[in-house]
Amino acid sequence: MQTVRREGMARAWAGWRLSAMLLAGVLALGGAALTSVAAPRAEAPDAALPPPDAAALDALRARYRRPDAIPFPRDNAYSDAKYRLGQVLFFDPRLSGSNTMSCASCHNPALGWEDGLRTARGEQANTLRRSTPTILNIAWAEPLMWDGRKESLEDQALGPVADAGEMNQPVDELVAELSRIPGYRRLFRDAHGADAVTPRGIALALATFQRTIVSNLSPFDRWVAGDASAMGADAVRGFVLFNTRANCAACHAGWRLTDDSFHDIGLASGDIGRGAHMPEVPLMRHAFKTPTLRNIALRGPYMHDGSAMTLREAVLHYDTGFVDRPSLSPEMRRLNLSPRDADDIVAFLRALTSGDDPVPAPALPTEEE
Repeated sequence: MQTVRREGMARAWAGWRLSAMLLAGVLALGGAALTSVAAPRAEAPDAALPPPDAAALDALRARYRRPDAIPFPRDNAYSDAKYRLGQVLFFDPRLSGSNTMSCASCHNPALGWEDGLRTARGEQANTLRRSTPTILNIAWAEPLMWDGRKESLEDQALGPVADAGEMNQPVDELVAELSRIPGYRRLFRDAHGADAVTPRGIALALATFQRTIVSNLSPFDRWVAGDASAMGADAVRGFVLFNTRANCAACHAGWRLTDDSFHDIGLASGDIGRGAHMPEVPLMRHAFKTPTLRNIALRGPYMHDGSAMTLREAVLHYDTGFVDRPSLSPEMRRLNLSPRDADDIVAFLRALTSGDDPVPAPALPTEEE
């Protein structure tokens, strides 16, 4: 228990240092943004901010700089052929027991790679207890799942396929079904050097395709890069709040705005999340993975149980809506946000939306080829 307390204090101290550094950077952008935060109920014109100076820009880049390349593991290096096979598998409903549900049925590119439902649906139209998490920028997101039970994309790939409540397709039956399709045998030969359809070959290809799903530049990215007109004054005020008084960046940090860790944020749910896998750690009871906030405006409803229907509801949960209990994250506290504060934070969250390239569904191989 002492270890857990020390870790909690260390996280809180790291969060405070992050807030202080970023606030100093934003202060350097000009007094207008801070004045708006200090007097949140006063209406201010949505004027363009002055260009940030070099020191402020460097401070922002240090925390929000996007990576230059997608990380691929050594035992599953990228290849075009593996990407192509993974893309076809991802959109193929034959990965489900009834041949009616593909990976894209839940991870829809048009919905931020989610499904727009409060909680996910299985192959039999059954309701699952958790919402569909996005796979956007998932190459950087390990461990995976709301409760962190999968260590890698390769480990995760066939889990939903074989789960009776999800896609309900026994892996051995899937292998047999795909092996009868000449086009799949060619795709496997190109990707893996042999015609044989194997569970590992399926997992490697799906993981390769999913790692390439990366968000494009958002208005926030352009603002960080020096375009002072890319975000409105309300979004800039929201950014300041996000990194200071609202304490959002204590968990939603880095370029994907997530610490990839697990926290109990006080949702009124009996689901114990990470606690089922780490029962010896009291703070993990009711803890769920911090989701990325990239393209968050496209991904409602929110929370692991879909309990917040709008971004504003999600923001206000962190102010006054959470359940206080022993496992509650040390970062959770009453924020005393004004209506203007909440609006500004939502404006910032909307500025995280990128105009991503369309992802067309590929032509699927048939047995008649």
